[in-house]
Amino acid sequence: MRALYFDCFAGASGDMIVGALLNLGLELETLKRELSSLALKNYEISASPVKRSRIAATKFEVRTSPAPQPARHLSDIRALINNSSLSDRVKQTSVNAFERLAEAEARVHGTTIDKVHFHEVGAVDSIIDIVGAMIGFDVLGVERFFSSPLRLGHGSIRTEHGLMPIPAPATAELLRGVPVYAGELEGEFVTPTGAAIIVSLCEEFIPLPPVAISHTGYGAGSRDPEGFPNAMRLILGDMAEEESLGARSLGSFERVTVIETNIDDMNPQVYGYVIERAFALGAIDAFLTPVQMKKDRPGTLLTILCGPEKRDTLIDMLLAETSTLGVRYYEANRRVLDRAIEEVETRYGRVRIKVAQQHSRTLHFHPEYEDCLRLARQAGVPLIEVQTAAAAAYRINTPTVREGIFEESDRTDVEA
Repeated sequence: MRALYFDCFAGASGDMIVGALLNLGLELETLKRELSSLALKNYEISASPVKRSRIAATKFEVRTSPAPQPARHLSDIRALINNSSLSDRVKQTSVNAFERLAEAEARVHGTTIDKVHFHEVGAVDSIIDIVGAMIGFDVLGVERFFSSPLRLGHGSIRTEHGLMPIPAPATAELLRGVPVYAGELEGEFVTPTGAAIIVSLCEEFIPLPPVAISHTGYGAGSRDPEGFPNAMRLILGDMAEEESLGARSLGSFERVTVIETNIDDMNPQVYGYVIERAFALGAIDAFLTPVQMKKDRPGTLLTILCGPEKRDTLIDMLLAETSTLGVRYYEANRRVLDRAIEEVETRYGRVRIKVAQQHSRTLHFHPEYEDCLRLARQAGVPLIEVQTAAAAAYRINTPTVREGIFEESDRTDVEA
């Protein structure tokens, strides 16, 4: 499995990432051809060999006309990307990065993601950097992404909004939960575009994981301080796919938003309605946990998991439908198995089976409760009998259950 490691000893920016990809082997003409499907005009891209502290690197540049750039909204950038002929993967990863940027900008400016005006990050060069990076990852066939902790720098930087501290407010929001450090050199080392690319892709921020290195590439930053290699290093290699369960990484990685609120003064009847509303609005999960609150009051922790794009909608619902005065939210990584619904025929009738898979092999399964309950009532038999029959039928009809990565004696799926 091809993996890529962002070595951010000198921070990260969009142009440094694209430069490192070109240094890795991405062809400039391929990049130009792919970018040409975007409805953008009056720009040129170039790449030139440079050195940073005697390390050979590639400097990627986007030159645009001096005319003012429009202040694009997220919807404008989504349309620009989705109306292109780029691959579906490039479209999705590019839009994801801009959505992360929109969320960060919205928090900084106290507005919603749809009302955010992208200024610096909505300019042509930032669009080229983000989409260009996603094109490079796609062309190189990268499947998994990891990163080192990020060097941020310190001091202040001048932006369209005036003098701002380093890290810039949007960068700080994007890097919530990510290990960072300032470093001894003054200046901005991580830009919002660089942060958006990395946090929208990376599973973990760790030292270099076990990987068979095939190539390394260096993308140069604009500054060339004496005695410091101002460059982003990308390490490309292959990660072993061990066949044993203990050495195998199961599931795909994704980012979710966790929304929480503690409540101790609401009619308990309301909770069921609120959870129904959460699922209707697109929540991934919603659940209640008993907690002990101030003044020794028993209370309830209401937790909702959702995709980042659903966050504001679900928060608005909680503030309107519950007695809470506020909620907290944060982003988290989760790892999930591929899931599918299959059907089996039993002597009681057809039952849907929820199946968890990895690489087309069944890891575990469970008969759908509602189907089994309905058939048990119709036949006048115990529920457990229908569940057992459904599980047995699935095992008989699905050889990969027995041939999967578990030995039969080690299986733990519930048959009752």
